[in-house]
Amino acid sequence: MLTSHPEIAGSYEDPVDAAVGSGIEETPLDKMWYVISVCPRHEKQVAQLCRARSLDYLLPLYSSLRRWKDRRKLIDMVLFPGYVFVNVTLRERLGVLTLPGVVRFVTFQGQPAVVPEGEIKAIGIGTTSGVSIHPHPYLQKGRRVRIRSGSMSGMEGILVRRKDRFRVVLSIGSIMRSVAVEVDESDLEPLT
Repeated sequence: MLTSHPEIAGSYEDPVDAAVGSGIEETPLDKMWYVISVCPRHEKQVAQLCRARSLDYLLPLYSSLRRWKDRRKLIDMVLFPGYVFVNVTLRERLGVLTLPGVVRFVTFQGQPAVVPEGEIKAIGIGTTSGVSIHPHPYLQKGRRVRIRSGSMSGMEGILVRRKDRFRVVLSIGSIMRSVAVEVDESDLEPLT
């Protein structure tokens, strides 16, 4: 049997309904970057659907050389498997959830996790500038550095030395994933 609690009824107001019903006009400045979780191996299809609906999205890809017995091929792989970044307003979030292949928004304490613009720029620049970028295990601790020149200048991350090369690990806290970018040692400065 279902019972009604009059003191609770109507106390919850959905932020989407509040924005829609209030007549408040949303502007492009109201857009924020969110992370959506998608079905396995559906990242590219969801990105195509976002493009078809004129939604701002980011699906970072990297090139990986795959070898088979008879051939080698350079394949574009998804940098963060299972995730696509979308830049939407409060009103557009419901439309994103109705896309085939979308599971949910990544949340933190019950609210969709907002990804800072700086992290999105770092990923976008890293994937489009021709810099060697690859997935990396998530790091929280280590020697923090800033890239001071080149296409990734101003980006901050954790320094990792691998053989004779230097890599800066950029982390996305909301999905607990990291990427490694190869840089020249002279392009780095320590952070205090």
